[in-house]
Amino acid sequence: MDLGGAAPGLGRPALEEEGIQALQQSVGSLLASYGWYLLFACVAVYLLVQKLAEKRAQRRNRPEAAGAPLEPDDVVRRQEALAAARFRMQEELNEQAEKFKEKQRQLEEEKRRQKIAIWESMQEGKSYKGNLKLNQQEIESAASASSTVPKPKPNKKPLRGGSYNPLSGEGGGTCAWRPGRRGGPSSSG
Repeated sequence: MDLGGAAPGLGRPALEEEGIQALQQSVGSLLASYGWYLLFACVAVYLLVQKLAEKRAQRRNRPEAAGAPLEPDDVVRRQEALAAARFRMQEELNEQAEKFKEKQRQLEEEKRRQKIAIWESMQEGKSYKGNLKLNQQEIESAASASSTVPKPKPNKKPLRGGSYNPLSGEGGGTCAWRPGRRGGPSSSG
């Protein structure tokens, strides 16, 4: 009383064939829809893996990263080079500080001379404002020649016109100040 019949093995391969066909159709439709994206993604993953493998190889080649003991000669050479670089930088800094101090001394000397000249001209009864302007121009020309050239300032336009008054209610805009009503607290009657 077999209902399956005389061929029990025939039903199973047909089921497997249907499953394989369904798998082929789904994979085929997936590749048809997203094939190029999948190809680019695979290439990107491959390149990323290559980069990471290259970086690992570089780390392994460096003895410091692997924790291997360094050669004492290499350590001494590096420390000497570092000390020499620090010494050079300190010398440059000292030279710059000396130049700055010298410029400050010169400026102070010029100011002192200017004050002396003003005092002498006042003692003689002359006007000192003309001398002051000339001396300031000399100091500024000396300072500008010794330092970097300043950038010229662009002509700045005012934000509003000269006739702008925010309390007048003029000049456009929806906001305008108006004085309150007179008459005290009970204005109704």
